[in-house]
Amino acid sequence: MTSRPFQQVDVFTATPCLGNPLAVVLDGNGLSTEQMQTFTDWTNLSECTFVLPPTQAGADYRVRIFCPGRELPFAGHPTLGTAHAWLAAGGQPQGEDIVQECGVGLVRIRRDGARLAFAAPPLRRGGPLDEADVALIARGLGIARDDVLAHSWCDNGPGWRAVMLRSAEQVLAVKPDAAVLAGLDIGVVGPRGKVGVVGKMGSDPHLLFDPHLLFEVRAFFPGNNGIAEDPVTGSLNAALAQWLIGAGMAPERYVASQGTALRRAGRVHIQRDADGTVWVGGESVTCVQGTVQL
Repeated sequence: MTSRPFQQVDVFTATPCLGNPLAVVLDGNGLSTEQMQTFTDWTNLSECTFVLPPTQAGADYRVRIFCPGRELPFAGHPTLGTAHAWLAAGGQPQGEDIVQECGVGLVRIRRDGARLAFAAPPLRRGGPLDEADVALIARGLGIARDDVLAHSWCDNGPGWRAVMLRSAEQVLAVKPDAAVLAGLDIGVVGPRGKVGVVGKMGSDPHLLFDPHLLFEVRAFFPGNNGIAEDPVTGSLNAALAQWLIGAGMAPERYVASQGTALRRAGRVHIQRDADGTVWVGGESVTCVQGTVQL
């Protein structure tokens, strides 16, 4: 075993214990995939990352991202949390932006005051869900099919299936059925305020939003005991932003709230630049710092 620098970071919050925790092993050299997975499962957190030397030109570091039971090609809160820990440990980017190498390729991370923000990677799959999937998700969330106002694939590594409900209150009230939703990554979003159906866009309603309102988001994924809920989810919020802004259902700049149902207060800042790049940002804070024996 080797003593390795370690941080546990709370992401999408500036207040410890109100965001989404992440374990970061800042030196993953020499560890096997099995060792990384075993340590991740032991932490009992939603994700753990391992920092390694980059293999692609232009990258500042490489990261491998694990959640219980599997490795992920990309995830949002691990991206921001790892960048925060890397900077806190003395990391120096080659250019103005930090460039992370991971399973989906190179991901840019920019600094905006106290926040870090990553450039959302391209969707691997978008477009409306099959009607059978929508009906299954509605049943699994304990809602009527008519309560789903819009839906889309939001696959950017994690294969999120996303549904838009009528309100934030309805999002917070859903009670997922683990037996019905087994094996699915489900994202649920609803507006914090009034929303009106003003027309049709393909098979989905075209919704009109007040650009000053927040959205409420929840994320459900397969867990060790059936289905788990993620406190704050960067990858899902990135894909939701690409879907909703692209479909004209959200403004180019907004803030999403996530974690309320888990007594957290995550805040995800979304902005789409003129060139179409969607940036997903938030604050992070280090809660634990030291070494780990691996």
